[in-house]
Amino acid sequence: MKRLLIASSLFAGVWLLGSCATMSEDECLAGAWGEKGYADGAAGYPMSRLDDHAEACAKFQVTPDPAAYNSAREEGLRTYCTFDRGWAEGRSGNTYHGVCRPDEEAAFMPAYQDGLRLHAVEEAVESATSALDSAVARIRDREDKLDAKQRELRGEGLTDEQRRQIRDRIQEVRGEIRDARRDADSANAALEQAEWDVRRVRRELGGRYPV
Repeated sequence: MKRLLIASSLFAGVWLLGSCATMSEDECLAGAWGEKGYADGAAGYPMSRLDDHAEACAKFQVTPDPAAYNSAREEGLRTYCTFDRGWAEGRSGNTYHGVCRPDEEAAFMPAYQDGLRLHAVEEAVESATSALDSAVARIRDREDKLDAKQRELRGEGLTDEQRRQIRDRIQEVRGEIRDARRDADSANAALEQAEWDVRRVRRELGGRYPV
């Protein structure tokens, strides 16, 4: 039964991955390839995106119009390959697919890379904050368990073996608390460093971007 459940879960995961089509049946049948091309260009998708659409629409016996798609995509790329959009894309941590022409990249890439710098240090703050919160939660949980075990040890009617087991568990929980406190100290140090990095990067970029 356990193997059957695991196999079923794996099959469901594969099915879900395979079902992530880039276009719905209604979109395929509408045939608005110019609109789709413009939207994909404005979103910075590479040309391989058309292959994904073709695969999605094949099940509905619909074939893309490459000429309409490509022409409109070029128009969309002009709204994407800009200084402001480069900053926004990097700031969001989005992937750049090398879709801009060399002259456009000269404006796009510096802003994109600066945005990525700020995104990276802000992600480090989020990661350290999450680690610190997790360590603090573990400390509180283990302290509650320690209090419960100490109350249990003071109970009546326990055998010597039961008391020994409770004392052993108390020692284990105390060790877990020490480990969690060390993790909290490390996470707190990482958070302080990450927050300092964010302030530094924002100072460096503040004259060029809205940070």
